[in-house]
Amino acid sequence: MPAQGKHRRPTPRRFGRAAAVATVGGAALALPLIGAGGAQAATAHTYTVKAGDSLSKIAKAENVEGGWKKLYEGNKSVIGGDAGLIKPGQKLTLDGGSAKAATTAAKQASTSTASFVKPVDGTTGTPYHQNGSMWSSGYHTGTDFVVPTGTPIKAVAAGTVVSAGDGGAYGNQVVIQHADGHYSQYAHLSSLGVSAGQAVSAGTQIGLSGATGNVTGPHLHFEIRTTPDYGSDIDPVAYLRQHGVSL
Repeated sequence: MPAQGKHRRPTPRRFGRAAAVATVGGAALALPLIGAGGAQAATAHTYTVKAGDSLSKIAKAENVEGGWKKLYEGNKSVIGGDAGLIKPGQKLTLDGGSAKAATTAAKQASTSTASFVKPVDGTTGTPYHQNGSMWSSGYHTGTDFVVPTGTPIKAVAAGTVVSAGDGGAYGNQVVIQHADGHYSQYAHLSSLGVSAGQAVSAGTQIGLSGATGNVTGPHLHFEIRTTPDYGSDIDPVAYLRQHGVSL
């Protein structure tokens, strides 16, 4: 969007490749110009990976010649050995990309949005892996957030809802699959705001906190898993911090 009141840039004079000449107080100064390599770097097509992206999705949206395979070949040092494991924040070079790629990259650079957020505005309570006979696994498989009933619960990152409904001891729960292959679970909700198969963004309200299921009071039980099922939990606080969330 053009800024109001912006002056038109004067048409530059042509100088040799070695230097441009300017004067300050009558003295001539040599000003180095950007060489061919610098000009190429300034117009290189790049793309910053967002949550929910895949190589095929990026290749299609940015018109990458050769598709996702070409995109992977040109960015294997960034992505690693598995083409399916791209991570938000990675910068990919779009070899063969159209002019649309440059526009997209510029837009992303000027309009940065958080890819991960806290699941709820509240303080943490019972920590991950606290031992206790009240849990069937012998320890707490998530982290609790101390919040009253009716507090908005948010998706921590973009993804797809894989289940939303009665979770037994978890009460009303939502499970979301994310682009990095992990799953987030939100339990003991008083009401649900999403359904299975629905796409969500980071910060989307997915329900309200409550005290359904096996609980002693209202709170949010939050887990990060490597599968959608119970027993595949990892440390949820460490996971969120790894993605830039302050707790």
